[in-house]
Amino acid sequence: MYETLQTYWPHILFALGLLMGLPAAIHAAMTKDDVRAAIGWVGVIMLSPVLGAIIYMIAGVNRIRRDTIGKTRTSKEVDNLADPRPGEVVPAAPAGSRFEAMRTLGDRVSPFQLTAGNDIRMLSSGDEAYPAIIAEIEAAKRFVVLSSYIFDNDPIGRKVADALVRAVARGVEVRVLIDAIGARYSRPSIRERLRKGNVPNRLFLGNIIGFRLPYANLRNHRKIMVVDGRVGFTGGMNIRQMFATSPENREPHRDTHFRITGPVVAQIFAVFADDWFFVHRERLDGPVWKRDEAVSNGTSVARVIFSGPDRRLDSTHAMVMGAAAVARKRLMIASPYFLPDLQLVGALASAARRGVAVDIVIPASNNLRLVDYAMTAQLDQVIGPGCRVWRSAGPFDHSKLLTVDGAWSLIGSSNMDTRSLRLNFEFDVEVYDPNFASLIENHLRKRIASGQEETLATLSGRTFFKRLRNRIVWLASPYL
Repeated sequence: MYETLQTYWPHILFALGLLMGLPAAIHAAMTKDDVRAAIGWVGVIMLSPVLGAIIYMIAGVNRIRRDTIGKTRTSKEVDNLADPRPGEVVPAAPAGSRFEAMRTLGDRVSPFQLTAGNDIRMLSSGDEAYPAIIAEIEAAKRFVVLSSYIFDNDPIGRKVADALVRAVARGVEVRVLIDAIGARYSRPSIRERLRKGNVPNRLFLGNIIGFRLPYANLRNHRKIMVVDGRVGFTGGMNIRQMFATSPENREPHRDTHFRITGPVVAQIFAVFADDWFFVHRERLDGPVWKRDEAVSNGTSVARVIFSGPDRRLDSTHAMVMGAAAVARKRLMIASPYFLPDLQLVGALASAARRGVAVDIVIPASNNLRLVDYAMTAQLDQVIGPGCRVWRSAGPFDHSKLLTVDGAWSLIGSSNMDTRSLRLNFEFDVEVYDPNFASLIENHLRKRIASGQEETLATLSGRTFFKRLRNRIVWLASPYL
C-alpha cells in the first residue's frame, strides 16, 4: 500500500486538485460580484488547487442563506412588533427635500419605516453606559434580550451577568446571544456564569467545524439590548472592563453607546428576535414579549438599518454611499477601523471635490496594529481629493459615528471597513434630528481639537520600510 502511494501520489494529488479546485474556481467566478475578488480567488485556487480551495471555503464563501426580517419574519407577532402604530410613521423626510432621497433609500434597504417620537441619548463612555444598562436590567419586569459581539468574563461582564441572573430569579424572561468568536475573548467564558444562573444564552454560529466551516470568517457584530419593549441600547460598545475606569485602568478605551426610547425600540427587538430564531428556533412571541404601550415624546425620527452577508449584504454600505451623495456642507465620520472599499473612497472623494467639508476621525492609538498599518496605507486615497483625516489623541476610541449637514446621523456597530460592510452582521440606526446631529458633531469636534491631522506630507514622511510594510498589510485588508 505504501509503495502504491509512493508511485501514484502525483496522480492522486492531481485528481484531488481537480475535484476540489475546479468547483471552487467555478463557484468564485459565478458568485463574486467584484471582478477583482473573483480574479484573486481564482488565481489563488489555480496556484494551489487543494490548499486554495480550502482557504476559499473558509474565507471566501461569505453568504448565509436565512430568512430575514422583511422576507420571512420569525412570527406574525414579531412582524406586528416591528410595525409602527398609526401616527408614528413619518410622511416625509423631516430634514428637507434633499433628504427625501435618503428616506427613499432607507425604505428600500430596510424593512422598517421611519418613526417619530424617539428619544436618543448618547452615553460617551463605559462609565456611563454600563451603569445605565445594569439599571435597566434591574428594573425589568417582563423581559430582557441582549446581543453582544464580546461579553467578557471580567468585572464589568460579571456585573452585567449577575444582573441578568437576578432578573431571571424574579421571573423575568431573559435571552442572551453572543458571537461564537467574541465569546472566546476571555477564558473561562461568561456563558458558564450565565448557565449556572439559569440565563438562556446561545452562541451565534457556535459550531464552526463541519458544515459550518465556510462561515467561520463571519461575525455577529451587533450590540443591542431591549428591556420590556420600552427601552433599547445600541452603539459600538461591547461588554468589557477595558471601556470602564478601574484602579488598574485609569485611562480606559473610549466608545459611544446610546439609550433609546420610542417606537424604534420595537425594531431593535425584531432584529434580535430574528437572530435568536436563527440560532435557537425559538419564537419570541406571546404576551410576555408584547410591545410596551408607553408613548415617548422624543424629537428624533429614526429607523433601524441592519446588514449582513445574507439577503441584506449592502444595506449599511448603501446608506453611507447615500449620505456622501446628499451632503452639501459637511460630512463627519468616526471609525476605529477606516478601510473603505473603492466605491466609498470614490463617494467621499466626490463629496470633497464638490466643496463638502469631509472630516474623518480615526484614533491615534489603535488596539489592532495590523489594521492601523493597513489604514495608514490607504489614507492618501481620501486625503488627495480633499478629505481631512484626523488622528484623535488619548486612549483608543472605538466609536462609529457619521453625520451629514447637522441634520442626519448614523449610529451603531458598523466600522467603515470591508469586514463590517461585507462580512459581519451589523446593526445601525439612522436618525433625523438637528439637535442630535449637533451633539454628534460637537463630540467629534472635541476629538479633532485634541488630535493631529494626517496629510500627504506626513504619510510620505514615514520611512520607506514603514510605507512598504503598511502596503503589504493593506493587501489583506478585506479580511482583517
